[in-house]
Amino acid sequence: MESLKFTSLIPCKASVNLIPTTKFVNHEVIGQVGFVPLWKRRSTRPALRLRAQVSGGSGGAQDGASALEDQREEKGVLLGAETDSSGSVIGFNLIPPNGELKVPDSPPEDATSDRLDETEDIDGKEKSKAKVTRNIVFVTAEAAPYSKTGGLGDVCGSLPTVLAARGHRVMVVSPRYQNGTAAADQKFSGALDLDTRIKIYCFGGDQEVGFFHEYREGVDWVFVDHPSFHRPGNPYGDSFGAFGDNQFRFTLLCHAACEAPLVLPLGGYTYGEKCLFMVNDWHAGLVPLLLAAKYRPYGVYKDARSVVVIHNLAHQGVEPAVTFKNLGIPPEWYGALEWVFPTWARTHALDTGEAVNILKGAIVTSDRILTVSEGYSWEITTVEGGYGLNELLSSRKSILTGITNGVDVVEWDPSSDVHIASHYSADDLSGKVQCKLALQKELGLPIRPDCPLIGFIGRLDYQKGIDLIQSGMPQLMEDDVQFVMLGSGDPLCEDWMRAAEATYKDKFRGWVGFNVPVSHRITAGCDILLMPSRFEPCGLNQLYAMRYGTVPVVHSTGGLRDTVLNFNPYAQGGQGDGTGWTFSPLTKESMLAALRLACRTFTEYKPSWEGLMKRGMERDFTWESAAVKYEQVFEWAFIDPPYIS
Repeated sequence: MESLKFTSLIPCKASVNLIPTTKFVNHEVIGQVGFVPLWKRRSTRPALRLRAQVSGGSGGAQDGASALEDQREEKGVLLGAETDSSGSVIGFNLIPPNGELKVPDSPPEDATSDRLDETEDIDGKEKSKAKVTRNIVFVTAEAAPYSKTGGLGDVCGSLPTVLAARGHRVMVVSPRYQNGTAAADQKFSGALDLDTRIKIYCFGGDQEVGFFHEYREGVDWVFVDHPSFHRPGNPYGDSFGAFGDNQFRFTLLCHAACEAPLVLPLGGYTYGEKCLFMVNDWHAGLVPLLLAAKYRPYGVYKDARSVVVIHNLAHQGVEPAVTFKNLGIPPEWYGALEWVFPTWARTHALDTGEAVNILKGAIVTSDRILTVSEGYSWEITTVEGGYGLNELLSSRKSILTGITNGVDVVEWDPSSDVHIASHYSADDLSGKVQCKLALQKELGLPIRPDCPLIGFIGRLDYQKGIDLIQSGMPQLMEDDVQFVMLGSGDPLCEDWMRAAEATYKDKFRGWVGFNVPVSHRITAGCDILLMPSRFEPCGLNQLYAMRYGTVPVVHSTGGLRDTVLNFNPYAQGGQGDGTGWTFSPLTKESMLAALRLACRTFTEYKPSWEGLMKRGMERDFTWESAAVKYEQVFEWAFIDPPYIS
């Protein structure tokens, strides 16, 4: 396909093209795009349906079919004719060659109207559908299983598929990372090159990007292709630290994501202008600003809305003020991104502290603001948790909402998990003990079913409270417990894990790195999961733990406080209540006290422990429940007019 050129700040809207009439002998077949919601059930390669108006009866239609087949080399790939009950041909399924046919820029109103669909999932069970269906575009730096470093990848890999199942048309726009390893690059093998190139003006010139596409689980997974995404390391950096051109890389992502709904004919037609952009963290933060500054002044995206989702406020995309000119945004919009560091944070006496803050620009220009838990939506409005944006967020508190993340209940299900030694459920917990014994054997620990086994899974960094674990380990190892850690990060912490394993040979095991099957086996085999995070916007490991009957002990912060109910043994007539323990303040003594209380309950109060396990396993943390709350925010976003300067 000929490259699409966009060399100015004035956006180009995809045009509507008339489909030419194809003449046959004594017959005329009028081609038109089949305006059915093809995005609901289709292959990864979009097909066009040719409807026939045939004069001369069914015989003539058969001749028309023959003529189409004769021309299939020139006109595309003919998949077969569609006939009615009498045998007459009423349509043809045709895949045109690349560049052969352009499609309308948006579906007709009856294909995207607000409606309630009554469809069934592939397993035959009827799924609840959204009352209002929308065109939703997720913009994210990572999306599992294609790319993942943490919770952001989990959310953007799971929530889109649930929203698609509820009737929405969903696109996820993310970079096409290629780091040179077969295992990582293989994840993108199902994505096909759309042969669509666009020019993006930023960083002093035209930058050309391409698009790859895979249709999977009802979602259009669109990957922006550019050489800057092809390098060893993770999405953000390598062993030497963060990439120095991350602002450039994610600026490309934002511009490409704004063009994708206009230029990519996925499933027969583009998403069009009436989209809802889900902007995830600072990497996608330029999208709301581009909608307001680059598109709406020219009448494009006037009916679109944007929702910024804050997964971690600690990362804001702050760069020197001089880089603003590289972003492809009109200069009069500098104030939306302007950021000035306080005097104490400046590097020297002549440092003015002037910078641009991409996440700040997203907060200023978005239509709604979401965080990944209710508690975190409050914490970011405080001085302690706001990282300098607390006053701005407080001023926009009326549009700020917190929704707790869900979990993938198919991947994380102890009754069917392929990675664990034995399956179990809340009705039959016998397999839980077998998982513990298998884990102890795998780790080379003494096989002791009655010894409390504590686990930690996560990054080895300051946020996760690794320093508390380090300082408390000598005292904890004096107790009759076992401890296993899985994670990577700070090299000093990794070295400490190796040293601790050598010191406490029969009690401690450390697995440096991250391994999905091992994380499942630790979650299933441990009795207790420890999460002493300093801050945790939501947290997923505590949700996985409760689903597997593993009792969490967590610092009372953010999503951890929202999701873990502190155990009260005297509630409900002495039957107990709660799903784990929360501790505060964040000190070694407070953490050890909570852990020892949990261990004592495990060894001395088995009925109470079983109640803890079952209550955790019965909690509803599914994405289906969260999706209903997201849809309410979507509705609110469209009530008010979009952001205009």
